[in-house]
Amino acid sequence: MRFMCLLRSDESEPFGPAPQALYEAMGRYGQEGFRDGTLVEQGGLGSSSQGAIVSLVNGTITAVDGPFAEAKELVGGYAVVEVRSRAEAVELGRRLLQIHKDNWPGWEGSCEIRPIFTGEGDTPPA
Repeated sequence: MRFMCLLRSDESEPFGPAPQALYEAMGRYGQEGFRDGTLVEQGGLGSSSQGAIVSLVNGTITAVDGPFAEAKELVGGYAVVEVRSRAEAVELGRRLLQIHKDNWPGWEGSCEIRPIFTGEGDTPPA
């Protein structure tokens, strides 16, 4: 089963820029995951000031450039994992947060775990 792990935090970074130790630890996490087959893809995302939101509201499509001041937490990174169960995906999410806790003092955030439906025998979303 594939799951998307979305790392969210306050983009204003009240805890300062990501330290080099975090990048190194995430690199080790990635190498281990690619080697054992649990990690399909991972990456960090640029700031909202580099992005845009495209919305459909009342039949009208609009685009708004970032930054997105109204957003409290934004997705700053992601991982796609291939595991046997939701419980395993949650455990990998815990590991991602532990890496942040150990290597970025003061960082706070969350990891949202969502199944990816591939159409290969998956149960479709309700």
